[in-house]
Amino acid sequence: MKECRFYQKVDGEGEYASDTVRCELCPHCCVILEGKHGKCGSRWNFNGMLYSVVYGKPCALADDPVEKKPLNEFHPGTRCLSLSCTGCNFRCLNCQNHDISQVLPSAVDFYELSPSDIVDIAVKHHMPSIAYTYTEPLTYYEYIYDIAKEAHSRGLWNILVSAGYINPEPLREIVSLIDAANIDLKAFSEDVYQKLCGGHLQPVLDTLLTMKKAGVHLEITNLLIPGVNDSESMIRDMCSWLRDNGFADCPLHFSRFFPQYKMQDSVPTPTETLFTARRIAQEEGMRKIYLGNI
Repeated sequence: MKECRFYQKVDGEGEYASDTVRCELCPHCCVILEGKHGKCGSRWNFNGMLYSVVYGKPCALADDPVEKKPLNEFHPGTRCLSLSCTGCNFRCLNCQNHDISQVLPSAVDFYELSPSDIVDIAVKHHMPSIAYTYTEPLTYYEYIYDIAKEAHSRGLWNILVSAGYINPEPLREIVSLIDAANIDLKAFSEDVYQKLCGGHLQPVLDTLLTMKKAGVHLEITNLLIPGVNDSESMIRDMCSWLRDNGFADCPLHFSRFFPQYKMQDSVPTPTETLFTARRIAQEEGMRKIYLGNI
């Protein structure tokens, strides 16, 4: 285990015992009792201290093309070492990796690999990038941070594939180690974020702005779910916000939804919806548009 960064002891405030802590990594700011975990499932309170119980314990390792992230304009044609630990701070009803993102660490087999071990694997197999992906990598923040520092010291790039749900201070501390990111913009609607994911929209928009200012290579994915986030007005509002905030040249991936997890009764996104989204994005001034899962 590794002691977490970005938490505070509650110190017996009100109804809480003195060994209660408040995690300050993401906007949930979970108040966690002794022996319990936060919403992500990977950050636990033991004896009044918060620990990442997945540090050094990736549950998935893979050799991926960088385009799979998807990153179409960051060193295309190269491979990356993809890794993941269990946990996520969202509860997306459509999660395609729910078997590792929506479970506790004890439910999944894992490797035992230090940050140096991870970098050694990438170097040995001539992969120039390490991608933190599949679940929500920001929930295993400390592991990413240590791997990313080691990777940079040995000339490798770091890729973050994330929903971008993180508080400003931890984001500012790690952003200099991130070379490229694909941020999953779930919808341009606070209501949809609350119902679909159990989170809020504004922190994700703030993450995009912070990463852009820091010079991270950014690409954005918007998974279009029929009847949820695929209205023409919502797509237009999203694209106009992106344009007005300097993202006109940011690659935008509209991706096709297939029924998953708790949305098995839904239908796949009609391909016409993706073509309509591309047309709207072009009309709103977005210049790099890709269609995925078709």
